[in-house]
Amino acid sequence: MPPAIPSRSRKVAAVGIALSDCGRVDGVTPFALHAQAARRALADCGLDRGVIDGVASAGLGTLAPVEVAEYLGLAPRWVDSTSVGGATWEVMAAHAAEAIAAGRANAVLLVYGSTARADIKAGRRTSNLSFGARGPLQFEAPYGHSLIAKYAMAARRHMHEYGTTLEQLASVAVQARANAATNPDAMFRAPITVDEVLAGPMIADPFTKLHCCIRSDGGCAVLLAAEEYVADCASEPVWVLGAGEHVSHTTMSEWEDFTVSPAAVSGRLAFERAGVRPQDVDVAQIYDAFTYMTLVTLEDLGFCGKGEGGAFVEEGRLLRTGALPTNTDGGGLSAQHPGMRGLFLLVEAVRQLRGEAGPGQVRRPDGTLPELAVASGTGGWFCSSGTVVLGRERG
Repeated sequence: MPPAIPSRSRKVAAVGIALSDCGRVDGVTPFALHAQAARRALADCGLDRGVIDGVASAGLGTLAPVEVAEYLGLAPRWVDSTSVGGATWEVMAAHAAEAIAAGRANAVLLVYGSTARADIKAGRRTSNLSFGARGPLQFEAPYGHSLIAKYAMAARRHMHEYGTTLEQLASVAVQARANAATNPDAMFRAPITVDEVLAGPMIADPFTKLHCCIRSDGGCAVLLAAEEYVADCASEPVWVLGAGEHVSHTTMSEWEDFTVSPAAVSGRLAFERAGVRPQDVDVAQIYDAFTYMTLVTLEDLGFCGKGEGGAFVEEGRLLRTGALPTNTDGGGLSAQHPGMRGLFLLVEAVRQLRGEAGPGQVRRPDGTLPELAVASGTGGWFCSSGTVVLGRERG
């Protein structure tokens, strides 16, 4: 494995963050959610939109992010439309930070919005978790191998190899819901039990309904800026300390090990570049389209050993008051999941480091605010991963 490539000249910080309206949002367009989140992020940091000279967006429009930029009244000199599924936003954050550090941009807006739930409710599109039959996927499509089936197969392999139990996987959903209880923006807040998760309708063995992410509407935005802008911001900066990305496969037959995700590489690179270790991290935001995704990503980021994820999660470690508070807003399993959730991970990580999470705020054992956070997104069916390490100090 080649060593991490050193980078950085100018330091880069997240200076503005915001959510749009989330959950059940009817009667608006995805473009409107983009605009709402962007305006709120600018209001959060107090900067004028004229400072924005970069836009990163994906998932909307024929020419994303060109259409999004035009809708927002921006004419950026730097753009990114990288699209690798749920990991998109961590990967784009890494690209944006590198561009800012190198002087190719000064302030980059990462913005997302989706009306996935409302669209299905109104019959504007169907909920189809199968993918096209062109290219490499043509060899799997005839067998009806949907996205959730791919995750379910990987979960079963982990259970077979390491003895991971359904109860351990279910505990991930239970802890996510407990964290959501303190988040007023979460779509589902009522507590659930392991037995309730196990007794739910089967979606794809071994996943019952509560093992799977919710479908919501919503958007969010993060403004990354060079260090010289920080003094003019009304908000506390949160610094980008390191990032990594990796892609693994698209066809299941080319995935060497169903129990290892691409976060094993993206995480190593991010931690090396940040100069920190997994055990230094105070709070983790991990993409959780399914419970197994959380468990295996925790292993691959180094928070526990390979095969130890089941025992790690069942001890309540993921709770806001646990040893490794994870998905403190409730995650995609309970808070919101409008399509590609990766940008929400960055928003929640910044909120926690700033101390702005209200009753859901994490505290270290000595009562102080967390110092380090990691956000790790996964795309496709463990096809891609982007990991970003954030800190209260410049590093």
